This record gives sequence, C-alpha cells and structure tokens, in this order.
Amino acid sequence: MSVLEQYTELYKAHKDLVESHSSEALNSLRTEAFKKLEGLRLPRRGEENYSNIDMTSMLTPDYGLNLQRIDPDVNMDLTFNCDLPVSRHSVLMMVNDTFKSAEDAYDKLPDGVDVGSLAEFARFNPEEISRHYGKVADLKNPIVALNTLFAQDGLFLHVRKGTRLEQPLQLVNIMSALRPLMAIRRILIIVDEDAEARLLVCDHSQNDDVEMLALETVEIIVGARARFDYYNIEESSSSTRRLSALYLHQGENSNVTIDGITLFNGITRNEYYTRFGGEGASLRLYGMGIEDKDRIISTYSHINHLVPGCRSDELFKFSVDDEANGDFTGRIHVAEGAVKTEAYQANRNLVGAGGAKMSSKPQLEIYNDDVKCSHGCAIGQLDPMQVFYMRTRGLPESTAKLLLRQAFMADVIEAIDVGPLRDRLHILTERRFAGLESACGNCRRCEIKKNGKLKTGEL
Repeated sequence: MSVLEQYTELYKAHKDLVESHSSEALNSLRTEAFKKLEGLRLPRRGEENYSNIDMTSMLTPDYGLNLQRIDPDVNMDLTFNCDLPVSRHSVLMMVNDTFKSAEDAYDKLPDGVDVGSLAEFARFNPEEISRHYGKVADLKNPIVALNTLFAQDGLFLHVRKGTRLEQPLQLVNIMSALRPLMAIRRILIIVDEDAEARLLVCDHSQNDDVEMLALETVEIIVGARARFDYYNIEESSSSTRRLSALYLHQGENSNVTIDGITLFNGITRNEYYTRFGGEGASLRLYGMGIEDKDRIISTYSHINHLVPGCRSDELFKFSVDDEANGDFTGRIHVAEGAVKTEAYQANRNLVGAGGAKMSSKPQLEIYNDDVKCSHGCAIGQLDPMQVFYMRTRGLPESTAKLLLRQAFMADVIEAIDVGPLRDRLHILTERRFAGLESACGNCRRCEIKKNGKLKTGEL
C-alpha cells in the first residue's frame, strides 16, 4: 500500500469523524480531493521540479493526526516570548493545527477586518467561506489535495473594501508534540479592493527530537487597487518537515509582496503559484534560506502573466554549507495577450565547502514580443578577494565571511516594509550565520532546550 493510499484509507475509515468536527463549507471539497488522490503517484527525488525532495519519504513516518480536534492545553503567556513580534497587539496563534488567539488580539482592529479561526468562520458564516475556499488552490497538486482532505482549521482573514490596517497582523505557528505529528493548516486571505494589510507568519517548532510535518495550503485573493504584504519566517527544527503551497490571485492595479525566509528547518518544500487577473498589477516574490548540516530546502515558483501591463520581480537567495542541499525552480509564463509585461527573475546562491549542493533552473515561457523579461542564476562561493580586502582592514577571516554572508542576504530582508521587523531580521540572520543554535534566542523553545525536555501538557 502506497503512502497516499494509507491516507485515503484513513480518511475513508474516519470520514464521519472528520466531517463532524468541521462544517459544510470545508467538507464540500473533501470528496473531490479524495478522487484526485486516488491513483496519484507522488513526485520522486530527481524528477522534474523535484531535484532533492522525495515527497513519499516526507510523508512516510507514522504521523498522528488530530482528527478528534482535541484542544491543546496552552498557557498563552508562557508559550511564546520571542523577539520577532512587530506589535504586541493583534498576535494570533496556531498550535499545531488548532487556532488560538490572545484575549486582546482584536482590540485595536478596525471594523472592516474579520480575522480568526477558519473553522469558526466556516461554521457561522459558511456562505462567505464557500465563495472563496478552494477557488484559487489547485487540487491537482498533491499538497493541496491532501490538505483539503483533512483540513479542519486554520486562519481566515478578510480585509473589507477600503479598510487599511496600520499595524501588521502576526500569526505564530507553534509545532509541539510528544510523538510524531502532522499539523494540517489552511490559510484563507481575502483583501478587497482599495484595502491594505500586512501579515507576518512565524513558524516555530519545539521538541527537537520529535518528527513533525507542517502540511500547509495558503490561498490569497487580492482585489483591485489593494495592497497586501505576506511575510513568512520559518525557525523550526532539524526534525521538522514542511510542505507548503501558496496560491495568489491579483486584481487590477493591486500591489503584493511575498517574502519567505527560512532561518532554521529540517526539510522544507515551498511552492508559490501566482496569477495576474487584472491589468496593471505588480508582484514582488522574494525568499531566502540558510542551510547547513544536512538540512534541505526546495523552492518552486510559477508566475502566470495572463493580462497586459503587469510586473513581477522575483528574487531568491540561498546559502548552503556542510552536507546541506538546495534547489530552485522558477517559471514565468507570459500569455499571448499579456503585452507590456515586465518580468524579472533571479536566483543567487552561496555554496560552502564540503558536500553542500545547490541546483537552479530559472525558466521563461513567453508567447508575445511586446515584453521586458529576463532571468538568471548564479552559484558560487564567497569572493576570496573581498575576504582578503576586509582582512587587510583588520577584520578576522571569520568576521569578514560573516559580514559578506549578511550582505549577500540584505536585499531580500530589505523588501520587508516593516522597519522594526526588518532590523530584527538583520540581527537574526547575523546570529544564524554565526552558528548559534537558535536565531531568536529568546523564546520558550530556547528555554526548554536549556533547562530540559518538554513536560506533558506543557508547550
């Protein structure tokens, strides 16, 4: 029996349980997701777009699923005390795949913002969820199909027409378990026309010796003339796996920034699918990863220019050392009628000594002549002349290399339009390149690692 067959059989055996803890708005797509998974073969390492990721091996461990929706016992004040939050207000939380929030999370939000548990909104406002849920994500993607089959909770964010959020919202995803666990998270974001919002998502893992998998699907729908920034920072553990698929649809003259930063991880697969549905829209799709030891990061992007006059700027940077592996595959598609398109794609990589490996495959697919498009990649090591120059100014070799690595990642961090967060990420990147065990250095996970293992009932 294949890995996918094990999950489809699990669903058949517990279908009533899964649906009883959910709502019709989420249950309506489970049958279609099940059919997509039947007979589907997962991609294997070495196949096109999967240079170093084997999804079968990622899904093979005997993960537990919280199908009965047992509420995690969490002390919100003690669980998380990290330096990353950009605001002490509007901090939301997902514990594994159950939504939580601080009591004052909604105090300073304007009336035009609906945010909270996807399960709760699907139960009390099913019409709104049904209009958007599953409309952007593609069930042909095994990540999406498996997520849709089992998803029972997540984050729902709706910023209504003309509403502007002055302060960013923050979602903290905590992975914690005493035995192997799969957390199935769903994020649904709608930003109506002329609205503006920013969301910071932080992923953290506890229990470093427990295998955990975050299976995530993100759907983002941005209306005409709206602006939305989505920042995702992963600071998990070497035993954490992540399969994430993000889908974005943009209306005319909208402006979107997506910036994904991986500081610590085990095995990570990030997929980005973006579609321009209205003229004059612009997108910045940025990302970076710092990989050492035997960590693996895999990134796939597909930017679809379907209408005239849109602009996309894509930049991904990776640093791989020791026995780490990374790969990037980026595809920009410009349709026949999408004249006046501007599309730029770049992938830059630093590869250290040892067995570190990095592969890159940028691609352009253009079906008209009236465009400005370019793509490129570079894979190399630190410039020895730059290191030598800095050493002649009195810097030790280790410090010179640290500063050069920081400078290499700077433009990805500078794309973040939140000053305190941007400044903090420069510091976290410095700590990461300096080889510190945890980049944040001030969270509950760090305290646990210093003082002992997690106790039952404690995060």
